[in-house]
Amino acid sequence: MTEETPQADIGLIGLAVMGQNLVLNMSDHGYTVAVYNRTTSVTDEFMAGPAHGRTNIIPAHTLPDLVKNLKRPRRVMLMIKAGKAVDMVIESLLPLLEPGDIIIDGGNSHYPDTIRRTEYVESKGLLYIGMGVSGGEEGARFGPSLMPGGSPEAWPHVKEIFQAIAAKVADGTPCCDWVGENGAGHFVKMVHNGIEYGDMELIAEAYNLMQTALGMTPDEMSRVFARWNEGKLDSYLIEITSEILAFKDEDGRPLVDKILDKAGQKGTGKWTVQAALDFGTPLTLIAEAVFARALSALKDERVAAEPILPGPDTAFTGDRAAFIADLEDALYAAKIISYTQGYMLFRAAAEEQNWHLNYGGIALMWREGCIIRAAFLENIKAAYDQNPDLTNLLFDPYFREAVVQGQGAWRRVVARAAEWGVPLPAMSSALSFFDGYRHGRLPANLIQAQRDYFGAHTYERTDRPRGQFFHTDWTGEGGDVTSGTYNA
Repeated sequence: MTEETPQADIGLIGLAVMGQNLVLNMSDHGYTVAVYNRTTSVTDEFMAGPAHGRTNIIPAHTLPDLVKNLKRPRRVMLMIKAGKAVDMVIESLLPLLEPGDIIIDGGNSHYPDTIRRTEYVESKGLLYIGMGVSGGEEGARFGPSLMPGGSPEAWPHVKEIFQAIAAKVADGTPCCDWVGENGAGHFVKMVHNGIEYGDMELIAEAYNLMQTALGMTPDEMSRVFARWNEGKLDSYLIEITSEILAFKDEDGRPLVDKILDKAGQKGTGKWTVQAALDFGTPLTLIAEAVFARALSALKDERVAAEPILPGPDTAFTGDRAAFIADLEDALYAAKIISYTQGYMLFRAAAEEQNWHLNYGGIALMWREGCIIRAAFLENIKAAYDQNPDLTNLLFDPYFREAVVQGQGAWRRVVARAAEWGVPLPAMSSALSFFDGYRHGRLPANLIQAQRDYFGAHTYERTDRPRGQFFHTDWTGEGGDVTSGTYNA
């Protein structure tokens, strides 16, 4: 008796909502998918429910059954919780697979884990992909943004499937392309999530100013965000903010006013900030966005502090329409800084990890299908198409002009918020970064003098060649001994 010929183009492990929707997406595009879930009843419910009648979805109740149904090279995609579970499934798969087969992790894994797993799986003769998947449930079902990285040899074997199911820009280009080696795909997804934190915080700060200082109702604010979404701020997050503000609870009152002001987080924003610290990149806006969520979590303390820590009067006087126009410009300028810092982190990581990142291609992958999709990503792609070696987005003519022209409004908004006592941690930190970046001289010379005074850490001089280090015996008692490292 001969063994049945494998039928499935790809296997997928993990049938939570994202996994199920990706399977249905692949099925829609004509691919045969073998599916497995550790809890077998979930597989049966999926086949009887969303997958009912789809002959190109094959259920498997064991991993050997899943692998048996896959064409060579076998492609197995994991849509499971990041962490130890991924390592456990990899260990279970390795004895069942053969050299050249491909394991794909589509979860939110931390990029150092993906670097480690790529090396480990390759040492067993197999190939590995760590792929960022963005767009939520709807994106997974109808077209996500996909960011694959890992073993370059694996890309030709999965390219057709992933580009078929990915979101498409207006000209049909898929929001999916090869990102880079080992952990690059998950790194790009991590930074995407960090920028998402920044975008959400900036929007929340604009909302807070309109609500607290201008006294606007949710319906009024909804109309402002809807108008902004028709211009330079056109983006998914601005769009849904307008819809959220307009949404009414069962009693007819705005639901947003009844939601507890305590933001959660899954950790990818924190990972982005940790990476920025590791690579020495001033990712100030995203860091403030992460800390703003941490501050929001101190709800009980904030409630206790409110009556005993008074601030200034927030009553607005002046031209409200003019201030809202300033707020639009300020939000746009700060948003540019958020992406500028994210791309600075890309460059630092690529240099450290020896990744060959396509910066314009990353912007294209984010243009549709993901949470931070926005019209101005076209401008980022154009900037890197024009100059692939662009050091910083602020050196591109479009972004330079946008920030320079918007800085007057940006400064007025931040200044008024400070006078009113309304917190703008992300928007104000972005302005401070801009002011620091545009100054050829900063007060770090004094910091170096202090470090040399108390720790003999040495310093460079402006009147001597770079790379020469000096130490001063500031007290007359320290002698010529130095710490031996400038960066200690």
